[in-house]
Amino acid sequence: MRFTRTPFAYPHGRRRTLLAVAVTALALTATACNGSDDTKADAAASRTATSSGDSKVQVPADIADKLEEHGVDVDKWAGGGWQDWDKDKWLSAAKDFVNPVIEGLWKPGRMQAAKEADKTVTTKDAAADRGVSDPDPTAVEAEAEKTPYHENAAPVGKVFFDSPEGTMVCSGTVVKDVNHPGRSNLVWTAGHCVHAGGDGGWYRNLVFVPAYNDLGRTEAQLGDATASQIAPYGNWWAAWASTSDEWIAGGSRTGGAGAAYDYAVLHVTPEQGSKSLEETVGGALDVDFSAPSATKVAAMGAWGYPAAPPYNGLKMFKCVDRPGRFSLGSSLPTMYRIGCTMTGGSSGGGWFRVVGGKTELVSNTSIGPADNSWLAGPRLGPEAEALYENMSRTYGGR
Repeated sequence: MRFTRTPFAYPHGRRRTLLAVAVTALALTATACNGSDDTKADAAASRTATSSGDSKVQVPADIADKLEEHGVDVDKWAGGGWQDWDKDKWLSAAKDFVNPVIEGLWKPGRMQAAKEADKTVTTKDAAADRGVSDPDPTAVEAEAEKTPYHENAAPVGKVFFDSPEGTMVCSGTVVKDVNHPGRSNLVWTAGHCVHAGGDGGWYRNLVFVPAYNDLGRTEAQLGDATASQIAPYGNWWAAWASTSDEWIAGGSRTGGAGAAYDYAVLHVTPEQGSKSLEETVGGALDVDFSAPSATKVAAMGAWGYPAAPPYNGLKMFKCVDRPGRFSLGSSLPTMYRIGCTMTGGSSGGGWFRVVGGKTELVSNTSIGPADNSWLAGPRLGPEAEALYENMSRTYGGR
């Protein structure tokens, strides 16, 4: 199957792994979900905190108050206190997800430092597959995307964040905002790229970098890379985030029962500038929430930035295959599965299919086996659509 170029340009026995990748520890974020109208009104006010880089961090008043409710000093948070991952302070309720912008925090060298996190399941978990699963697909060798990415691929980028284990990296895709046409600030990614699931709370310092390393430069060529070479459209901080209740309750380091609901939407804001993300990059993709059966789809393609060996996270890759069915349990929704050799770091990257000549996002990378021979992603049905609609209505116009 050949995926048409989107009509715009930018101006694993099954040992399963979550395909996020760890890196060295970094700095601060602000996000929330399912906020009320009162929250939105309060957010108009803000306090100023001083970050460790002596830049001013504008912390919305409601977020500052929430931090204080949890015994967190806003100034200390901005100056590095975000690194306190005490269980009592690792916020997990949707209303407690916080992520203020710290300008200049995510520098090219810091982004390039991503390294693989060891996320494999136990022997017990490995034998737990049941329900409806098709035979393991034949591995499809990931193909490097043509450069520049903004001319040859959908609006894909990298998602960076901090966890108790260090800095992590995922992939994400710019998607349309149905209630704010032409001015979307929405990014689709995986739930485990924003929240630890039942193991913890919200991650911190979430940033989306569209068309990361747009020209596909090598590590040597990026030895002294400028910010514009690594992030041609700038850094976009997650102002709000939503993931499924099922992921928050049942997600785990290896996917767990939440894997079938392992999706998330970010509402982002530019570190610098005032235009929307869609206006800045030149377009966005529709999301297909019809959850078509894998047996009725001729081909799907997964795009992302694999960072674990043999890849290094600097380049965008893709796999296209006929999807099969993958089940983690008879009571859980069946997931899509395709053959693909992409590794950690590709998590959250969009799965696309062509409908009526138009490319649409239909899933995202969630889990894969230790031998990196396939990927699995959730089917996006009514639950995913409701999450998306709530994000669009509540936060999309900001």
